[in-house]
Amino acid sequence: MKRRQLLGYAGAGLVTSLVTGLPFPVDAKSSASLSIQWLGHTCFLFTGGGIRVLVNPFRTLGCTAKYRPPKVAADLVLISSQLLDEGAVDGLPGSPKLIYEPGVYEFSGIKFQGVAIAHDRKGGRQFGNNTAWRWQQAGIKIVHLGGAAAPISIEQKILMGSPDVALIPVGGGVKAYNAAEAKQAMQVLNPKITIPTHYRTAAADTACDISPVDDFLNLMQGVAISRSSGDSITLSSNKLPANPTVQTLSYKF
Repeated sequence: MKRRQLLGYAGAGLVTSLVTGLPFPVDAKSSASLSIQWLGHTCFLFTGGGIRVLVNPFRTLGCTAKYRPPKVAADLVLISSQLLDEGAVDGLPGSPKLIYEPGVYEFSGIKFQGVAIAHDRKGGRQFGNNTAWRWQQAGIKIVHLGGAAAPISIEQKILMGSPDVALIPVGGGVKAYNAAEAKQAMQVLNPKITIPTHYRTAAADTACDISPVDDFLNLMQGVAISRSSGDSITLSSNKLPANPTVQTLSYKF
């Protein structure tokens, strides 16, 4: 999608930027549970605390060719980049609000922090910056790294905080962490639950240059791995695992 199209979509629904301190934002509307649904690639729908947050809807091509277009209802859409696998907002139902640049924002009583991190291994000179998102919803602290490709700096770690759930790209290619880089990011963030994203599945066509999730899972010696047979999990803030866990979800074609 061209930049002017994205800006046009955002014109009526862009969330206002705010200034805040460094502590992890707390959601004003907490609830007993948070549902996390994987819609393919780096796209997830978070439902809880009275709102639905959709992250990184994509266009179906290349590595996402055989996924269903993630055109689901949401109240807020977070975009990590304006590349088509992370920023295709045309055709979404309703009139969701949209955030697509780094900064601090408030929506429905929840504060969202967008943290800039390079989308390539050349300091952003190839694909620009990716925006990693952090927020707290239904009592769960979340960091979604989008398509991060650069190591997390001390300053970025401070902004990202200490998440309960981290969504980390693992499939490599030129635009995101490979398995070893993802393991390093996981060690920096030290989340209770890591959900791998951005890896090769049966959705890919021959143009896809990313690796399957098992390349990352094979590096997880000593870490619990939970494989869900479905595309969703439900979490409660008082029932998170005591030890670090990698959680995979399944896409039903």
